[in-house]
This record gives sequence, C-alpha cells and structure tokens, in this order.
Amino acid sequence: MIKVLVIGACGKMGREVVKAVVKQDNMQLVGAVDVVNEGLDIGSIVLNKELNVKIQSDLQSVINEVKPDVAIDFTQPSVIFNNAKILLNSNVRPVIGTTGLSDAQISELKKISEEKNISALIAPNFTIGAVLMMMFAKKAAQYFDNAEIIELHHNQKKDAPSGTAVKTAQLMSEVKDSFTVNNCAETELVKGSRGGSSYSDIHIHSIRMPGYIASQEVLFGSAGQIMTIRHDSMDRECYMSGVVLAVNHVFNNSGFVYGLDNIL
Repeated sequence: MIKVLVIGACGKMGREVVKAVVKQDNMQLVGAVDVVNEGLDIGSIVLNKELNVKIQSDLQSVINEVKPDVAIDFTQPSVIFNNAKILLNSNVRPVIGTTGLSDAQISELKKISEEKNISALIAPNFTIGAVLMMMFAKKAAQYFDNAEIIELHHNQKKDAPSGTAVKTAQLMSEVKDSFTVNNCAETELVKGSRGGSSYSDIHIHSIRMPGYIASQEVLFGSAGQIMTIRHDSMDRECYMSGVVLAVNHVFNNSGFVYGLDNIL
C-alpha cells in the first residue's frame, strides 16, 4: 500500500487528487496539507464523508506524523520549490504538478534527488493528451523551420507562460536551433505583442481568461501551409490518470523524472 500525502488538498486540483487517491486499491491517503480549513477532515470537504485525515498547514509536521511514501503537490509557484526540498530531505518521493519552477530550481531538485537516492517526478502537465501533443510537436519540429505556441488558461493561473508551453518549447529545441527562419526584422509597436521568445526563438503567447481550464496550440508554418496541434482540457479530472501513473512510478522506480512523456 502506497501512503500518499496531498499538498494543496483544498484547491481545485488538490480536491481531484484526493478523490483519485481514495479510489485506488493500492493507495492510502494519510495526510492533507493546506493553509485553509485547518483541523477539518479533508473527506468532509471533498467527498462529504469522513476519511479520518485532518487538514494541517505545516508540511514538516505532517511528514513527521504520517510518514508518507509519496507526496503530490499542487500548490503555488511561490512555495513549490521549498516544499520539494522539504520532501526530498525527509525521504518522501515528490510528485509535482505545480508549474513555475525555474531551470536552476529543477536542476537543484534533481541534484538532491540523486544525492539522496530518492525518486521524484515533476510534470508540467499530467494529461495524457497534452503529453502526446508535446511529443507530436517535437516530431513535427523536424520538418518545419517556423513555429510558435499559444497557451490559454483560466485567469487565476499565476505563472506565464505555462509549464506545458515551456516544456513543449524545450522538446522542440532539441530538434533545431531556431524556429524563426527568414523572419523579417520586427518592431513591436505594443511591447510584448509578439509574445515571449523562448528556447530556439520559439515565441510563446499566454492568454488568461475565465472560461478556459487549460488549452494549447502549437503552430507550424512553411510556404503554402500551416499545421496546428491543439489540446484542450475540459475538466480537471482528466489529469488524474497521469497523476496515478506518476505516483506508482516514483514508488516503484528510482531516479529523477521531468515530464510525464519519459514514463509513458
């Protein structure tokens, strides 16, 4: 039985994670961390039934008390890095779905993971379709010299661009050095109108608007043709199959993984 701790348990994603963990025959929810609803049973909030798991706000105290095997973190970009270090230094395997980590922070977490021989998985997106979109984009990048990314999220998402967009650009950059071949010299009349220039000169445009959950388009162009690869998340439940896959992976395997595509 895999003992699971959920961090950010009262958030929209955290609630779905709690539901998913409870449904698994090989997992036991042993802890819930959040800065709201402290002292209440997470089951009464998420499932309208008691689970005998009280919400607590101090991560280290919960770890010491319940000794989880795996912790799933869907919190805030401002706290995720510190949370991950606490987990790794406490011999708890982190599964991280919060985006906003810098390349330097990811490298440091990888170093700690390898030094302590504690498995860890960071995924910018846990939706199988989105992961396939990234893999298809990397394949298409072999055949197009021009590409841009548009990502669209709800207006409560705090980081931009999304981790999925960054990961997509990283994968595409492994194929070639630039995706702005033969573009003319540009002048932005409104600053930022061309988006942010990322890996291999791939421009990323971030949309924040109520009504969206998470969507992304990768556009490829060449003379006389445009190809678009798009993925849309309609509800947060679609992330859970990837989360469950990640928990089982870090529990049964060693090593540091960045991106769900590496375990599919």
